[in-house]
Amino acid sequence: MLKEGIYEDFERRATLLGLARFKTTASAGGWRSLKDYAGSLKENQTAIYYATGTDLARLESSPQIEGFRARGMEVLLLPDPIDSFWVTAGIDYEGKPFKSVTQGAADLASIPLLEGKSEVEPEQSEAVTRFVQSLKTTLGEAVSDVRVSERLTESAVCLVAPETGMDRSLERLLARAGQLGSAARPVLEINPRHDLIVALADLGDAEESLRDDAAHLLMDEARILDGELPTDAKAFSLRLARVMRRSVA
Repeated sequence: MLKEGIYEDFERRATLLGLARFKTTASAGGWRSLKDYAGSLKENQTAIYYATGTDLARLESSPQIEGFRARGMEVLLLPDPIDSFWVTAGIDYEGKPFKSVTQGAADLASIPLLEGKSEVEPEQSEAVTRFVQSLKTTLGEAVSDVRVSERLTESAVCLVAPETGMDRSLERLLARAGQLGSAARPVLEINPRHDLIVALADLGDAEESLRDDAAHLLMDEARILDGELPTDAKAFSLRLARVMRRSVA
């Protein structure tokens, strides 16, 4: 009810934001206020970042927050349905807007990694560049873009919404309620330092069929990590079986 007030009660919004408490990537199971969050902002951080969904445990393990964790940047974990609405109501806190970790570019380059974290290479390999282009060609209309990710440090892939698109959690919520005409095509982001991506990028021209199967499997992996199912379960099963047969041949 408090969060509904943040969404609907403009006159008391500032007071309600001050009263609200949240689970975050820095709360260790406890609760944090926005004042606490503002006190831990990193230098050059321009927004309050959040992740919405329906399951707190899944939010905590989301691949989209890996790059934020690696920089010690706190992310609000918002598992209530109303969360998908109030964060999009043009609200800010102490001049900082709310920004979804699953929407648009991550803008993390200006914030250094924590000590002990590997620095991101400034340039991707030529093989990865070609692989990104081949993914775009193979996946076609299933994606709006394929790009190298600033978000990912451990996972191979993730899905995000386009910069002008709707947050993916809100999109799913509206779709379930029958209030969404058509979903936006997502952006597939890949981790150019992941050993799987590096291996796939180094495949020769003779491995075109494997590369095509891998492209679709990476897309389905990203969907599963995002709490969705593969769009074509039978095609997913056949591709997975082909790849597994190759590994035991």
